[in-house]
Amino acid sequence: MATLPKVWRALPAVAALIVLTGCATIVQGTSQAVGISSSPPGARVLVNGVEQGVTPTVLKLKRRENHVVVVELEGYHPYTATLTRSVSGWVAGNLVFGGLIGLVIDAASGGIYKLSPEQIAAALNRNVTVEQGSDMIFIGVVMEADSSWTKIGELEPVNATR
Repeated sequence: MATLPKVWRALPAVAALIVLTGCATIVQGTSQAVGISSSPPGARVLVNGVEQGVTPTVLKLKRRENHVVVVELEGYHPYTATLTRSVSGWVAGNLVFGGLIGLVIDAASGGIYKLSPEQIAAALNRNVTVEQGSDMIFIGVVMEADSSWTKIGELEPVNATR
């Protein structure tokens, strides 16, 4: 009886691997690169409470779970964003090529998902401080108010006529 070449003997294993592996997991993987930047740069980046580096950075995050990203810099209000998972378009590839087995593998590995947004650009706002000395008050001014602040006064426009 003739023996098969090594290449032919490996063919059933390769075919089984292709059939039993999810399409999305093969094409896009189980993690996703997410770009994170801040203005000003150099802010700490925490993902799910764990420090991951400073901005600007690109992080590889697992697709199968949502992530809470906090960008913080001393003297600025922290910026918080949530990366949410949703079903990727590659699930259609499973229906055509991988069938139910491929769909199950992709769901278990996280390859079936994509994270949104794909990039985070954190515009950090300075903390506002009010300091009162013996004869002066120093007030910091920002372009956007924070909903947690207490309103203590309001400037009224003065009609300037010449």
